[in-house]
Amino acid sequence: MDNLIAKMAAATQTTPEVARQASATVLDFLQREAPEPMGRILDKAPALKAVIASGAQSGGEGMGGGLKGLMGVGAGAMGGGGVMALGGQLMGLGLSMDQIQSLGKAMFEYLRENVGDELVGEISAEIPGISQFI
Repeated sequence: MDNLIAKMAAATQTTPEVARQASATVLDFLQREAPEPMGRILDKAPALKAVIASGAQSGGEGMGGGLKGLMGVGAGAMGGGGVMALGGQLMGLGLSMDQIQSLGKAMFEYLRENVGDELVGEISAEIPGISQFI
């Protein structure tokens, strides 16, 4: 977990605490939006479970079902879907758009290194709009 947080902090040029919160938020989002490939990712990289659990300030469910329904599914017609809501959450942590893109690129690079391109590709295929961050 520490190496992921250090990598995300360096990529976003922020504190380890903000990087941890942002990483937990992103991984929680991925788990909710692409549960099947993320389940296999978590089997291959179980340390990621600790990162997700460290985001317990939200009960381990990120933005929660109500907001997810409002921003995630409901915003799909606007072309951003749940990614827009995720961006809002990350901005709420104080990250700029550049930092969010850097976080996304570093997160998916980490995932590729640890679980391979195939699973990362499955996530990209399941979540509209996520490809701009990977």
